[in-house]
Amino acid sequence: MQCFKNAHPQPQISLLDRAFHYGDGCFTTAKIIQNKIQLWNRHLQRLNDCIQRMALDVDLSLIEQTLQKLSSQAELNGTLKIIISRGEGQRGYALPEHAADVYVFYYPQSQTAKNEWSHLDQVAVLEQRIGLTMPTLCGLKTLNRLEQVLLKQEAVEKQLDEALVLDIQGRIVEGISSNCFILMNNQWVTPNLEYNGVRGVMRAEILQRMQHAGIECSEIELLQSDIDQIQALFFCNALHPMQIAQHLNYVELSLTPAIQLFKALQLDQIQ
Repeated sequence: MQCFKNAHPQPQISLLDRAFHYGDGCFTTAKIIQNKIQLWNRHLQRLNDCIQRMALDVDLSLIEQTLQKLSSQAELNGTLKIIISRGEGQRGYALPEHAADVYVFYYPQSQTAKNEWSHLDQVAVLEQRIGLTMPTLCGLKTLNRLEQVLLKQEAVEKQLDEALVLDIQGRIVEGISSNCFILMNNQWVTPNLEYNGVRGVMRAEILQRMQHAGIECSEIELLQSDIDQIQALFFCNALHPMQIAQHLNYVELSLTPAIQLFKALQLDQIQ
């Protein structure tokens, strides 16, 4: 792993960094293959959305400067994690009057990762539920991920490969670290994420490809009472275009509709 701060190698992080004190910032995780960041325009759009809504002063050209330095060493294949921190500040919540810091973490892989579908054997609905998000922050991928940490702990304890996450009002929201698409009544749907959840880049890509292919998919409110009607289920994020649930609450689901959708949308060809 290599870490850069504002395009300079970074061996350590300041104890005054607001990312450490308050989770004051946002991030995105992306796959990079042969020096090209997959879905980069979507990642950039999401970062800009976060920057605007969180009132961050950021020079995003520092990302490209960092990549130029990394690629001068070797061809880049692996995972990038880009973190925007409001930077160092004094005690208290008041905003510092300086530009935010751009961190880029690079995790190389020895083999080039392909975009393939995979299956998840055991998926279940978790007992813990997430709360409602402040409207200004709804859909953003902020550094505050404590809910996901606790959800992951529950999933590990129950030996689950992934999980469906509900909110405190009984709505289906997403997976632990991914968005979800559900087949019910032979119709694809996905949670509308009006009150919480992260609007993922792969979710946006899949929705657009479905629209272009003439495959109907509705963004709707899905409730706990809808779970028994699920015929097929898959999860997606920037690193995994489709992970198909083989079982939900120990009930077998169909893999075929999702596999057919993967092929129809050509999700093995993500740019």
